[in-house]
Amino acid sequence: MTPEKYTCVDQYINGISSEYFDCAIELRNIIKSALPQAEEVISYNMPAYRYRKILVFFAVYPSHIGFYPTPSAITAFKDDLSTYKCSKGTINSPMKNRFPKR
Repeated sequence: MTPEKYTCVDQYINGISSEYFDCAIELRNIIKSALPQAEEVISYNMPAYRYRKILVFFAVYPSHIGFYPTPSAITAFKDDLSTYKCSKGTINSPMKNRFPKR
């Protein structure tokens, strides 16, 4: 079965199971608050936020939230991210932990 191709962020979020829906809305609101001038788009079939270029993506999975900022952001906040599983361009937060509110 081919995964659904999303055309907008509302469609992506509305396709998330009710168990994780609030988490997706919360993350979307945090990003939009931090990047008010960014355009909300779908890229690589995930919500993405673009201001001149893509600044961040996110995806909600049953086991975790994937947050995909630029590698420089991960480097800059390395100490704050020490409790998360990170790679060069990815921050993963298990659903049980979720991202903290600021």
